Amino acid sequence: MPSSSTSSSAFLAIFWGGFACGVFDITQACIAWGIQNHLPPPRIFQSVASGVLGPRSFQGGAKSAVLGLFLHFLIAFIWAVIYYVASRQIAFLTERPVIAGLLYGEFVWVMMNCVVVPLSAIHRWPPRTDPASIITGPILHTVLVGLPISLAVSRWTSK
Repeated sequence: MPSSSTSSSAFLAIFWGGFACGVFDITQACIAWGIQNHLPPPRIFQSVASGVLGPRSFQGGAKSAVLGLFLHFLIAFIWAVIYYVASRQIAFLTERPVIAGLLYGEFVWVMMNCVVVPLSAIHRWPPRTDPASIITGPILHTVLVGLPISLAVSRWTSK
């Protein structure tokens, strides 16, 4: 049975990894899409909600924007949980958190764009190749998604 300090460490690792990942990822998406397409943050949040609601998300106003922001953070926390669970079995993930985090960020991008998005109500395939998508996707996911998760797991847990 896990001790309460182990449970507390796991919670902190997942919480801070998921939270940092969620904040960094949505911030860079708002900046990149704002610069390229002049989209305000609520519209970007609605695009996340469109994975569940489809195109009607963009007519949902503040409700669909809040749903999108909630879903964004839920997904970030799920990726943090996956990394944490994997790190209990794969020592490399905690022994080399920088390299593992960069690789994990790329893995997350591939899974989101090649599995999750095509299976969602968006049904987009292949992944977008416009400049904002390249910046926010395979380039920055390594640093802004994978790295915060791996560093949090490495910081708050031990093998």
